Amino acid sequence: MMKQVKDVLARSSATIWQDTIGGMSLLIVLFAALHLPGML
Repeated sequence: MMKQVKDVLARSSATIWQDTIGGMSLLIVLFAALHLPGML
């Protein structure tokens, strides 16, 4: 199991940071959208 995880991370190391940034930006947009009605 750990070997498979290491293999996947080794193969996708070029895009893992892009995926992480994309996921964080989606969470930020969701957080902002949920709090927007309370601010207006």
